[in-house]
Amino acid sequence: MVQTKGYNPINAGLRDRDPMSRKAREGTLTMMDVFDRLSRNSGMHAPMWLGDSKTAKLMAKHLHNIHKKVVGDVIDTARPELGGYDASEPRDAMWAALTEMHPMLRVYEAFAFRDGKLPHRLSPEQRDQLIAETGAYLRLVGAPEEDILTTMAELGALYEKYADLFEPSKTVYNMPDTGEDWFKLVMKTVVKNFHISHLRAAIPYALQTSLIELPVMGTLPARMRKSMGLSPRMDKAAVLAAKLFLPIAWLMQQGPYERYMLRRMWGPDSIRLLESARRLHEQTLAERAVGRLAAGATEAVARVGGAATSVR
Repeated sequence: MVQTKGYNPINAGLRDRDPMSRKAREGTLTMMDVFDRLSRNSGMHAPMWLGDSKTAKLMAKHLHNIHKKVVGDVIDTARPELGGYDASEPRDAMWAALTEMHPMLRVYEAFAFRDGKLPHRLSPEQRDQLIAETGAYLRLVGAPEEDILTTMAELGALYEKYADLFEPSKTVYNMPDTGEDWFKLVMKTVVKNFHISHLRAAIPYALQTSLIELPVMGTLPARMRKSMGLSPRMDKAAVLAAKLFLPIAWLMQQGPYERYMLRRMWGPDSIRLLESARRLHEQTLAERAVGRLAAGATEAVARVGGAATSVR
């Protein structure tokens, strides 16, 4: 969402080179195509997030080769000074990764029920740790080494450095050759070509996009919401929607719904990766707990020994 509505070079790449845009121009785009695009995006990124190093590198190389075709001279027809875009080059590849990971952090903090508690913000140390660990992902996609982050403060500074590419714009949606809004064309073509059989794709797609779009926007920083073009009124609505969404967020994290969405949107390979990641996480937490118990026992024995010595 942040990628397609916040960072303008990615929006331009989708506008000019994405298969959905191409099929919309041809008048052949359907809801099945849109669903396939969304699910493929999920499935292709999972190995880079959760796979072993070899698998992650292979997938990153595959995506890099695909993105070599996503090149254009114009980001925004109304702002030629922005120049062009290149999805396989360091700057745009870096922001493709960061506009995945940063919003995921914000959504996790806003909606994840964990440890028997309501959703809550991570500690500053935990947030910095997440950003520092994101460095491996940024290097994987070829980000500039000078922009590799270690703290949330550095992430804020990086947004400032590239602020011109996040400026809100309505003209960035306009196709350079025709001036037509590519996203509106996509929606119009999907509606025109709709068939009742497309409901199989429309329902999970809506659950993953339309239902959560406004609440998710409400979890993002105010400046990011502005970059996404929200008016002051819609900005307030988004923040309120995020709060009201909590009961639905809880339901979406329950087994039946989660299994349905993983099956429809992610596929069996990604599900195996997610299950493996959870097992590794649980194992790590258990090992840490045992380590803390052992340390506590050692400390207690030391205290008893010291007390006995003082009595003598």
